[in-house]
Order: sequence, then C-alpha cells, then structure tokens
Amino acid sequence: MTDNPPTGKVQTVLGPIEDSDMGITLPHEHLLCDLSRVLAEPVQEAEKKRMHEKVGMSNLSWLRYHPFQNLDNVLLLDEQEAIDEANLFKHAGGGCIVDCSINGIGRDPEGLARISRSTGLHVIMGSGYYTAVSHDPRMSARSEQAIVEEIVRDVTVGVEDSVIRAGFIGEIGCSWPLEANERKVLRAAARAQQLTGACLSIHPGRNRRAPFEIIDIVTEAGADLRRTIMCHIDVRLRDKADRLRLAETGCYLEYDVFGWEGHFPCTWTTDDFLDIPNDTQRIYEICELIDAGFLTQVLISQDVCRKTARACYGGWGYAHILKYVVPMMRQRGITQQQIDTMLIDNPQRLFRFL
Repeated sequence: MTDNPPTGKVQTVLGPIEDSDMGITLPHEHLLCDLSRVLAEPVQEAEKKRMHEKVGMSNLSWLRYHPFQNLDNVLLLDEQEAIDEANLFKHAGGGCIVDCSINGIGRDPEGLARISRSTGLHVIMGSGYYTAVSHDPRMSARSEQAIVEEIVRDVTVGVEDSVIRAGFIGEIGCSWPLEANERKVLRAAARAQQLTGACLSIHPGRNRRAPFEIIDIVTEAGADLRRTIMCHIDVRLRDKADRLRLAETGCYLEYDVFGWEGHFPCTWTTDDFLDIPNDTQRIYEICELIDAGFLTQVLISQDVCRKTARACYGGWGYAHILKYVVPMMRQRGITQQQIDTMLIDNPQRLFRFL
C-alpha cells in the first residue's frame, strides 16, 4: 500500500517541509558514501600499494590526482565526521543538503536521519541506481517496470525496510559509452518521475556527448526536462556552445564540483582530454549562462564524495561555496539576487513535489 507524495512540499529524511524552510541548499553532496565499487587500481606498479594506504599527509599530494584509486579515500562512513563537516555549512548559513548516495554507493537512510537530527540541517535523500560498475549482478535480470516500482516505493512508502522516504530520483549513474542496464535505469527513472512528481538528477558519462544522449533517452521515456538536473556540467561540457545547447532543452545545469580543479586521468575518459576548471572559470561560465537568460536553470554545489574533499583532510568542504565562492561571484558582477536564485530559489522549485 502506498501513500501519495507530499504535493507542494519538500520531502526530507525527517518528513515533509515547506520549500521556504529549505534555506540555502547544496543540491549535490554526499554525507555518507561508499564508492568502493567504482574504485580503480593504480596503473603504475610502483603506486599499487597506495590503493590500501590510509589517507594522510604522506599521500595527500598523490590523492589530488588519484582520488578514486585509494580505498580509504572513497569511504565516507563516519557519522560523527559527517556531522562535524556538515556543521561547517550550517554555521556558514546553510540550511539543506541533498545527499546523492543511492543504490550501489552506500545510501544509508537511518544514518542520514541521525545526521539531520544532530545538525538541524534538512537532508534530502535520493532513489535509483548509480553506474553499472556498482550494480548488483542481478540487475540484468530485473525489468524496467520493477525498477519503476522500486523508485516509486522509495518516494511514497520508504527506502528498504525503513519508513524514511526519498525526496528525489538520482543521482542516476551513467557511463560512457552507456551500458544496457544504465539505459534501463534511466528510462525507469524518467517513468517514476512522471508517477511521483519528484525531480530527476542524472550523472552523465565522462564525454561531451553523454548529456545529449541522456536527454534523448529520458525525453522519449516521458521525463519532464524542466524538473531534470544534468550533473557535473563543469567537468563534462567545456564548450560554451554545448552548454547553451543543453540549456535550451529546459533542464537544469549543475556546476557541482566547486573546489576541484586539474584534469581527469586519461584512463577515465574517451575524449582526448577533459579539463577540470578552477572556481574562477566556473563563475565566468555561469555569468555566460546568466547573460544568455538561463539563471533559473543553474545550480551550484561541491560533490564532496571522498575524504580529501572534506575540510578535516585539507579539502574544501561543504562550506566552500558560501565562504569563498559567493564573495568571488559578487566581485565578478553577479548580484546577490542572482546568487539567491541559484542557492535558494532554484532548489526550492526543483525539490518541491508537483
């Protein structure tokens, strides 16, 4: 037996709230996360031992360019650490964190509820499946309809054996090239969006063509692109024309790895290269989107999904945007009203159930 989604409200791990209660919102973070299924062994023989080292001063420099080749780095399982780090965001003025950890990467409903109670922050949990490498071996035998029903149940009844409900669908994981099971999950997520009124968040594969292939698939399956987020724009679409083309579809463009700069190792992408811009470059690209009339489709976040992104390990942490990026935006001509649109108004509109 299912209940209806909370029409007109935002669904957090502690229950529905008014959208006006969200405050400043980070729409793409990970408070608790287990990315061990996507761990990649170092290529260089001399570096393979680093895969099982503990994160510390001796390997922080190496981890800067090999963040997903060390097991300890991709495990965010300590609730007290998550509470301490999330409180940095709260004390900087934050109100809500959207947790994008789903099936395959350590979703923990009860843990998120405890973090929310302890910090006083609103936390919104997702539903669905990450990339194929994290899927259960039984995924190939599952039908699209079964996945639709699971997502709908997550939103309307509760996740797994809990009564804690998901408040959005995603981040749905896609690789490049897209795998058959990922295509199935994408279609199921789009159909579940229709049934629940939840917004849909999608992690595209590491290729500039990936977002456009995904848009075609979810559109054909009936998704509402005006309630669909394309994640990781800052590390997928490095060409202005591509960004404007995607914005024309009506979806949200999420700049969500603020704080991270450099490049992807060549083994991660089939493109010749895929640069990671710095925060100043991100801001100027957002200015381009604003100038083109797409302010109400821009989201910003930090995607803290590994230890080295957290402040206690020398990373930028959950408060980075509020403490450092927002002042930079003002200096570069973005008004406070435009900043509030990206940090408050756009998330409110998206995460409020229709």
